[in-house]
Amino acid sequence: MKQFISFVKKEFYHIFRDRRTILILLGMPIVQILLFGFALTNEVKNAQIAILDNAQDDASAALRTQLDASRYFTVARELHSYTEIEQAFREGKIKLVVVLPHRFNQDLQHLNSAQVQLIADASDPNVGTTLTNYASAVILDYQDRITNQRKLPYTINTELRYLYNPQLKGAYSFVPGVMAMVLMLVCTMMTAITIVREKETGTMEVMLVSPVRPLKIILAKAVPYLLLSSVNIASILLLSTLALDVPIQGNIFLLIGESLLFTITSLALGLLISSATASQQTAMFISLTGLFLPTVMLSGFMFPIENMPLPLRLISNLVPAKWFYIIAQSVMIKGLGITAVWKETLVLLGMTLLLLTLAIRSFKIRLA
Repeated sequence: MKQFISFVKKEFYHIFRDRRTILILLGMPIVQILLFGFALTNEVKNAQIAILDNAQDDASAALRTQLDASRYFTVARELHSYTEIEQAFREGKIKLVVVLPHRFNQDLQHLNSAQVQLIADASDPNVGTTLTNYASAVILDYQDRITNQRKLPYTINTELRYLYNPQLKGAYSFVPGVMAMVLMLVCTMMTAITIVREKETGTMEVMLVSPVRPLKIILAKAVPYLLLSSVNIASILLLSTLALDVPIQGNIFLLIGESLLFTITSLALGLLISSATASQQTAMFISLTGLFLPTVMLSGFMFPIENMPLPLRLISNLVPAKWFYIIAQSVMIKGLGITAVWKETLVLLGMTLLLLTLAIRSFKIRLA
């Protein structure tokens, strides 16, 4: 045990002596969670729109005000005819045009219905769809306000309810995904160079002649990164709650436990890469390029896995980040318990045992 603690202390000295390692290990997660939380989001805010108000009455003015007051829209232009619509889109400064009919107020008062036309720039289909959904929601809210609980004949009332994320905040989706990506990349990259660094600096011979068994050497190299990664987990959860207003709906101890399990999985993968490579550059290249794209594309938080072809859906099962993303989203956003995520937990546990076994066997082969 004393030898094991000495190896752990040695690994801590290695980490704190290299400022770049500390910067990547502790600084990168904070930068990424803030970057994805505030900047890289699919939520559309303050979109520039135009309004063609053919009615110019009190009802249309009230609807215009409600659209402009929404945090999703900024009324940038007032159009005066249909011929100006295409030119407004060609200038590229607006994404949506709301067209109000000539008898807007009269139709509402006498016919109990009115038609509002939404014309969206669909060059980016996702943005166009999102804006029309936002505008429909604002118009529906306006309709509910003016009817004042008066029952209208032949009116179909549609009630929308968004579970778990009623305000449709993009951070609710990004935070679990960024947690998976940050823990996966940082932990794997850092441990991927631990063993191979000993080979390059020539200190591997000292380790080989020491009485410490390979299993203890590998665990001693993983322990400092596991402790430092727990700091990352705490900082990510604090930033998510305090800075991004993403609440932790489920059991926080379950979330921390699952995060530590996923961290160990990532550390085991990094140790396997480190045992199987001969230089730090090769280990970094494999861990960065070999994990970044699969983690981003096949974990499910950027692109829905259900929409992918069958071969990619099968390959995605080999990406540990996919299973942790499901767990984090279920526990953190939906407030579910272990009974809902036990299958994903077992998959991560199985991956961890397999990767650790392969890393130890690979290390033994090197010793021979």
